[in-house]
Amino acid sequence: MPDVDLQAVENKLTAARTKLILDKPFLGALVLRLPLQAADPAWCVTTGTDARKFYYNPDFIDSLKPAETQFILAHEALHCALSHFARREHRIKHRWDLACDYAINPILLEEGLTPPPGILHMKQYEGMSAEEIYPLIADNDMSETLDQHLYDKEDQFSEGGQDSSDNPLDHQNQGEKPPEENQSQDKPSGGDSGEQQKQNDAGGQQEFDENAGGSEAPPPPLDQTEAEELSIQWQQRLAGAAQQAEQAGKLSGVMKRLVDRLLQPNLPWRMLLARYMSAVARDDYSYARPSTRRGDPAIFPTLKSAEINVLVALDVSGSVSDKELRECLSEINAIKGQMRARITLIACDSDIVEGFPQVFEPWEEVTLPDTVLGGGTTDFRPVFNWVSQQDRQPESLVYFTDAQGAFPAEPPYPVIWLIKGKGETPWGQRVQLN
Repeated sequence: MPDVDLQAVENKLTAARTKLILDKPFLGALVLRLPLQAADPAWCVTTGTDARKFYYNPDFIDSLKPAETQFILAHEALHCALSHFARREHRIKHRWDLACDYAINPILLEEGLTPPPGILHMKQYEGMSAEEIYPLIADNDMSETLDQHLYDKEDQFSEGGQDSSDNPLDHQNQGEKPPEENQSQDKPSGGDSGEQQKQNDAGGQQEFDENAGGSEAPPPPLDQTEAEELSIQWQQRLAGAAQQAEQAGKLSGVMKRLVDRLLQPNLPWRMLLARYMSAVARDDYSYARPSTRRGDPAIFPTLKSAEINVLVALDVSGSVSDKELRECLSEINAIKGQMRARITLIACDSDIVEGFPQVFEPWEEVTLPDTVLGGGTTDFRPVFNWVSQQDRQPESLVYFTDAQGAFPAEPPYPVIWLIKGKGETPWGQRVQLN
């Protein structure tokens, strides 16, 4: 078979991406966040993502119709926007991969995109999340996803205590194909067979074909910190893409329902708050001069937990009750004790309340006075104006409110809105209090 024209394949992907931007700007904006990377066919059979890039096999892209290329681009972008790489938890990788594809593909089909042959789709899974679909997939389901989810580590053990060699994807990686009658699509395995490996070792076949223009090795899976940081980034990108598409009048009902569900998650707000605050905490090295009593003049770096500065703003206009505010502060105290957080507390309605801001060191409990004056209208700008006048910006700002007020321009630091009710926020990370 003649070599594929790599430039033509790249042009095809670029054209498909441009078409998405024009016709479906929400999906197009998400796809733009994934740089295109040709990959070695030895490990990339079709396409894949590590939540950072879109990897593709040039031969596979060359075989697709232009409309099918749009589908596969949007498919990988939705894996990232839905944070599938950060939601697997204890689940078996193969079944989780299937559940994620079963969740995504109906959305793209309802959006009117044209799928390539071999996608996973079952009508009974329409409208369900990957978490809801996962327990419905049989342990011995030998189906395969069309793409590769490169962000996850392989299983060491399955839920039943068996080694992950019972996982059909592991057989695939070893060059074995599951029984034909159980495969949802007919495609080659993702890894070299034993015979191919022998040829590679003997020099009969190069492990990486430089002429393919691809990356030499698959990207490593994400660690927990990377996954958490990327999850926050993708949720912010999702919110921004939805806002742009809605302003252009091109956010479909399908995608609007999806975005509303994602930005008002069913996960407990306490879990989400802990996740976002933990993402800004860092461990660092200290080069502080040791005590001279040690007798060693050398200064060695020592690992220490870095102190982070978090600003907590409370909407005391009357829309959030004192009981709810104190519950939120209780959760802040539980989280800050784990990460050495220095808390600056501000109460604000239409202006910053007298007696604030108050600063609490990592070892101090964050408390509210017995009586907090307030009850006026809501204006968020005084808090952000106060921050702009300080020498140092916070690592994160957490604002408790119903979001019914005047918003400032978006600041250069992360903002988490803990929202009571259905109020919308124009930027920042929105977490529903439920």
